[in-house]
Amino acid sequence: MERLHDLVHRHDPIAVLDLLDDRPAHEVADGLARLEPVDAGWAFRLLDKDRALEVFEELDPVHQQELLAGLRDDAVGALVEEMDPDDRARMLGEAPAKVATRVLAGLSAGERAMTAALLGYPDGSVGRVMTPETVAVPVHSSVTEALAVVRRKGADAETVYTLPVTDAGRRVLGTVSLRDLVLARPDTPVADLVDRAAPRVRAVDDGETAARLMGEANLLALLVVDSEDRLLGLLTIDDAVEILEAADTEDAARQSGAAPWSGHYMYVKVTRLARTRALWLAVLLLAAVLTVNVLQIFEDSLEQVTALALFIPLLVGTGGNAGAQAASAAVRAIAVGEVRLADLPAVVWRELRVGLLLGTLLGGLGLVVASALVGVQIATVVAVTLVAICGWAATVGATMPLLARRLGIDPAVVSAPMVTTLVDATGLLIYFSVARLLLGV
Repeated sequence: MERLHDLVHRHDPIAVLDLLDDRPAHEVADGLARLEPVDAGWAFRLLDKDRALEVFEELDPVHQQELLAGLRDDAVGALVEEMDPDDRARMLGEAPAKVATRVLAGLSAGERAMTAALLGYPDGSVGRVMTPETVAVPVHSSVTEALAVVRRKGADAETVYTLPVTDAGRRVLGTVSLRDLVLARPDTPVADLVDRAAPRVRAVDDGETAARLMGEANLLALLVVDSEDRLLGLLTIDDAVEILEAADTEDAARQSGAAPWSGHYMYVKVTRLARTRALWLAVLLLAAVLTVNVLQIFEDSLEQVTALALFIPLLVGTGGNAGAQAASAAVRAIAVGEVRLADLPAVVWRELRVGLLLGTLLGGLGLVVASALVGVQIATVVAVTLVAICGWAATVGATMPLLARRLGIDPAVVSAPMVTTLVDATGLLIYFSVARLLLGV
């Protein structure tokens, strides 16, 4: 897709179409995302209706909105009308209110009702991203009757590979796979094939939790029901993957000490990137004042044994790295449901042992190196400090994300940068305390 930029700037529609027609929709979407909005709109308008819809649904909501801004109202209406309801709701949920209202007003009554229903669920919930277009199979039907339902309604559904099974009141009893229906005898009752243990979630449940449940249970689609177990829709695997990708992107940003942002990295404005990072850098800068205060407190010790200053970068760097490793492991374990707040004592004990083991290994290495540079006395201080700092840093790094979750804060927010800053200051306290104890300074 490297040639797309040059072809668009030459305004060569035939060459652009030749290039785009041979590429998968996701590659075309990525190519459009790399163009300026005006150029992307020009190239997008060259695509035929079906191809345009396929590419449009692969774009991020930010780029979808940019394209819509450059299209006529009738073109916008036709394009959005053909979108799947969950994709449409995802786009409009991130659009400005005026844009969302204008787009909704141009939809047919049925599509508008489905989209409005999805937008009515809380942001981040399963209801926002589920598809209401499903094929439900009556539990009292036979395989022949069930397949007839699939043939009659399947064209309008997002997926037919996982079929909800319902009773007369539309209450969900389980699921049956299309594979089982096709392979079963025609007169087999659906009731004999239904998986009554199929997982299900409420529409107001957290979307990320539901997506991870799909991964754990190896599901292509997950049942979404209301408080009375009536069928509302399905969370499909493609939407689950997008949820997890967005969650991982957000966690990665927060773990690096930045606010999450959306859009193509290469074409996000520099000022916007700086704005997402500035706040946390300022917070960490203020937190780092603790380190300066600790150095002031132990200024006399440094004057008496100046060699202690040589190892400050080594010790605070090692402590910060040990804490960041533990924090990253804890955030990941929390995200996938392996660790809960009730596990805090076990996590503390586990990470304390890991930290002490690492500290012992590094302390032995530090003792040898420091002895050759400054003598055995200070080398012993460095070695003991490494053991203590690694144990402390690993414990703090694993504990802070769990405590943050308990307080309703995203665990990723208090991960690597925050842990590193805290360990820097407390690590110096440990270092100079050990020096006073062993050297008497």
